[in-house]
Amino acid sequence: MSTSNGQWYPPEWPDRIRALTRGELDPVRPRRAATVLLLRDGADGPAVHMLRRRASMAFAGGAYAYPGGSVDPRDERDVPWAGPAPADWARRLGVDAASAQAIVCAAVRETFEEAGVLLAGPTPGTVVADTTGPEWEAERAALVSRELAFADFLVRRGLLLRSDLLGGWARWITPEFEPRRYDTWFFVAALPQGQRTRNASTEADRTVWISPAEAADGFDRGELLMMPPTISTLRQLRPYGSAADALAAARDRDLTPVLARARLEGGEIVLSWPGHDEFTRHVAMKPSGPSEADS
Repeated sequence: MSTSNGQWYPPEWPDRIRALTRGELDPVRPRRAATVLLLRDGADGPAVHMLRRRASMAFAGGAYAYPGGSVDPRDERDVPWAGPAPADWARRLGVDAASAQAIVCAAVRETFEEAGVLLAGPTPGTVVADTTGPEWEAERAALVSRELAFADFLVRRGLLLRSDLLGGWARWITPEFEPRRYDTWFFVAALPQGQRTRNASTEADRTVWISPAEAADGFDRGELLMMPPTISTLRQLRPYGSAADALAAARDRDLTPVLARARLEGGEIVLSWPGHDEFTRHVAMKPSGPSEADS
């Protein structure tokens, strides 16, 4: 991979893009997923919690990302719930009610699994203040291993999922030429008072609280590796002076999915993400050496 910034660009992409344009590659059906931009206020505005994926990871190894992951089929089960109903989320997310519940549930579950932060409380107006200790950790580990369903975890704890603490921010679908594809909804949420993050993910080797501006500058200098959805959502956060401002803005965010397109133009393939010109890449139609992915 050779780029002028920190954009994650796998070396196998050009060959897979060529195969797709020749009709030799059948796109994999994307898995539904959710990820959360967890925010906390500081003296200079909000910071976002990010983790660095281990270099050994098959997908986006070494890249900075947010807590998140795939929907568990059990996320569609009845879940103790507070805040906007699944039917309301269905209209916001552009899916049916069962899928909306699963996506919101995955967002809350994955944030707990990977950051130790739980967007749930004993009543519709409260949030659990502390999720540390051996019992919490044992249950978190059981969720990660899928020995425990999230609905059962909430019932056992006497907690309600607080869907009102989330704001829909963006939706990105992994390009059709990727062997691992995700249809991912991005949410924003504020760190609940009394809770603290920790690196609870086996997929990450580092976590940071960083301002969106600092993270974006690190990407532009080529120091922080990120996928297009990550750096795009970071840039979109820069105007907001607090987590509350970002959550308020989420109500009017456009959740039309962003999907990369590959087209043939003048003997080369142009890879683009509609509405996000900075990620455009030009790929030679025929292999031409290690520099073909540059732009």
